[in-house]
Amino acid sequence: MGALNMIQLPSLHLATFSSFISPSISQSPLMKTLTPTRRSITRSFSLKSFLDLTPEYKPLQSLNIDLETHDFTGGSPDYDAVIIGCGPSGLRLASLASKHGLHICCVDPSPLLLWPNNYGVWVDEFEAMNLTDTLDKVWPSATVIINDQKSKHLHRSYGRVNRNYLKSKLIQACVSNGVKFHVAKAWKVEHQEFKSTVLCSDGKELNASLVIDASGFTTSFMEYENTLKRNHGYQLAHGILAEVEHHPFELDKMVLMDWRDEHLGNEPYLRARNETTPTFLYAMPLSSDLIFLEETSLVSRPVMSYREVKQRMVARLRHLGIKVKSVVEDEKCLIPMGGPLPRLPQSVVGVGGAAGLVHPSTGYMMARALGVAELMAEAMVECLGSVRMVRGKALQRKVWTSVWSGERMREREIYCFGMETLLQLGLKGTRNFFDAFFDLDPYYWHGFLSSSLSLEELALLCLSLFAHGSLPSRMDIVTKCPLPLARLVANLANQAI
Repeated sequence: MGALNMIQLPSLHLATFSSFISPSISQSPLMKTLTPTRRSITRSFSLKSFLDLTPEYKPLQSLNIDLETHDFTGGSPDYDAVIIGCGPSGLRLASLASKHGLHICCVDPSPLLLWPNNYGVWVDEFEAMNLTDTLDKVWPSATVIINDQKSKHLHRSYGRVNRNYLKSKLIQACVSNGVKFHVAKAWKVEHQEFKSTVLCSDGKELNASLVIDASGFTTSFMEYENTLKRNHGYQLAHGILAEVEHHPFELDKMVLMDWRDEHLGNEPYLRARNETTPTFLYAMPLSSDLIFLEETSLVSRPVMSYREVKQRMVARLRHLGIKVKSVVEDEKCLIPMGGPLPRLPQSVVGVGGAAGLVHPSTGYMMARALGVAELMAEAMVECLGSVRMVRGKALQRKVWTSVWSGERMREREIYCFGMETLLQLGLKGTRNFFDAFFDLDPYYWHGFLSSSLSLEELALLCLSLFAHGSLPSRMDIVTKCPLPLARLVANLANQAI
């Protein structure tokens, strides 16, 4: 759901996916690459499930863009910032900071390599950042299926990110603004009072006033707080972009969550496990016979079996009558949620997954991380582009505050409380929760999913959620939430000290 996660050339931008499969270009070399052969279609019906199919298409490995690399022979001056990693938030930060005249270098072993995962976002979030041109498909509304008798229709547009075009756009902006690149892996960062040095795998060194870690969840450069003894939850998903005979979903709605479990009626072991650790289907219908499907464990602790997620997906598609003719792409998505924040402040400043920006209750991060990159760029320009030339710990503190202010940290406690609550609910409780959640005033559920509510608004949301909840939902809150609530109060009190 967070790495909600193309199959087009990076240089090809499409207003909608439907145009991609229109007759005018259906005979293009790319479409011939994506269209399964008659042999593969015939073969698929003799297989046990789509899991036996090999993806028909592998994305191009890298973009074809000329990068300006760092010249180690020219005795170039120190950079204002070195950014480790060329993910979405790292490149967005580099493009925005360099736009205002800062000298930036990005370090990555494969800066042009295409991102593997698919991303879905609320359209209004990308509108606020002028990034709607990177969406290749937009659905006017979304659906949450609570059970076989009840669904919620969400009047909020949802879009599928053309990940190749988004990366191409960000890289091109970096190149236009004079960002330098060094093709290597960052191994170590050493700090002096007003300067830091990044040591790379090729033995080269880069100096900068500030080092930004955009290397993701598995970073080795970030120190994390452990005094609050927070445990991660984990979102796990298996997704496929598939050519199917047909599917039952409306083309003008994406399916945000389908919590039905009738497909497990003949799978007693899977059904029993689903009662305690439920999974849902996330679906983006691109045409009548092309669809992105993802079976998702919203949050579990410990992480649930990937094999079981796939087994549940097989049973679900069989029950829905979805026959997969070919798998265009497949992906595995594992997202740590909640857990400790980075120790604040520290000499290396994080962004994206390294900074703990993933939404603890939903797994969403893309729009939030890109938005924070804008705030970080403003703070960097204010310090490094000013006459005062703020450096050292004052610079690090200023930029860290743009990522995690005291208010933002307190708001995150509410989102972590949401995650801890979801971990306690099981299937029935989760259904009751989302039944009440999506009955709230749209302002509140919009804001919760987008991490944009103030602490006071989050408190009002919690009260409203209890008021709108059914009796079983209220009983769940009363009986299963005391411990998460106690942790919330303790963590807020600890921050206030």
